[in-house]
Amino acid sequence: MGTSAAPGETSGAQPTEPTRPTASGRRFRWRTVDIVVAAVLGVAIGVIFWFWGMLWEATSPLFLFFPPAQAVIYGMWLLPGVLGMLIIRKPGAGVLTSTAAATVSMLLGTHWGLLVVLAGVLQGLLPEVVFALGRYRFWGMGISILAGAAAGLAPTAMDLTLYYADWPAAFMAAYGVIVVLSAAIIAGIGGRLLTTALARAGALTPFPSARG
Repeated sequence: MGTSAAPGETSGAQPTEPTRPTASGRRFRWRTVDIVVAAVLGVAIGVIFWFWGMLWEATSPLFLFFPPAQAVIYGMWLLPGVLGMLIIRKPGAGVLTSTAAATVSMLLGTHWGLLVVLAGVLQGLLPEVVFALGRYRFWGMGISILAGAAAGLAPTAMDLTLYYADWPAAFMAAYGVIVVLSAAIIAGIGGRLLTTALARAGALTPFPSARG
């Protein structure tokens, strides 16, 4: 014979309230506007990459006296990973923006082929590591410079392995230093200044970066 529930009691499992997202969960949740802006940034910078590739080829004769010196203009290729993180400020923004830019550059035509996309992934991932170490809470000039410098490590390793393996050690060392410095200045400092300029112009209203 069954027993009835006592007054005020209910049988079976008690209903649970839906789990509410934490503040950090809401902060890191991707929105449609985040994806769209990352894609737009990637496409725009990808077109610049295409022109930058032609500039690289055109300026090569100017550096025959010391080929590693041409890396002074390398930093432009490291910009999207840092800029995407500074503007969108969510995990994955650097990789998405950098990969999109590299893909557009490849589709427009580059003699580096599919390697450009691999480079784009790595050049977006390394800046993300720097911002992740700061727990995505620091977005000032200092960490931007570190993120830009970190982005420069990927092409240094790839280029010296794939294209310049026959260089003397002094050339390799100089190239690595120049790439990292160029990335720190163009991608790091340049990315931070560009973010500030866009924020002041009111172009970043949907993002926390609108506050600078």
